[in-house]
Amino acid sequence: MLVALMEEYRKAAVEYKDVLTQLTTSQFVAIVDKETKSVDCQSIQNLTFHVVQSGYTYANYIQSVINDNWLEYEEGINTAAVGIVEIDKMLDYTEQIFNNIYYESNEVIEKWIFKTRWGVTYDFEQLMEHAIVHILRHRRQIVNFFKELKNKDSISQ
Repeated sequence: MLVALMEEYRKAAVEYKDVLTQLTTSQFVAIVDKETKSVDCQSIQNLTFHVVQSGYTYANYIQSVINDNWLEYEEGINTAAVGIVEIDKMLDYTEQIFNNIYYESNEVIEKWIFKTRWGVTYDFEQLMEHAIVHILRHRRQIVNFFKELKNKDSISQ
């Protein structure tokens, strides 16, 4: 179960990073959604920070089964290239935590429950499935932002 979930998590991240490689810095930092009340969803830069920060949070919940260490991600992500590096660091952090629980049986892992700070309770598999889909949803969102930015660029020329 752990191997499969981590592979799918990395696969989702590859798709996200592929979109980031297509962006200029001005596209990455541009405020695209001026109407949203969520700062996380205004720009591709903000979305990328949110994806990375959330990834650390998911990993921290899993780590909480072992110890009290909690790494709150607060680094700046100013370019798409930095975003790619930070996504990789987040995935490596998650995999490091997985390395600490590989000895556990699926029966033990399936009993773990995580009450999240956003008010949802997950078991381990649900938390990881949420983490995977979280990246996929935001990848779709940045693809749409990118299309909107390209349309604005073609109109202004």
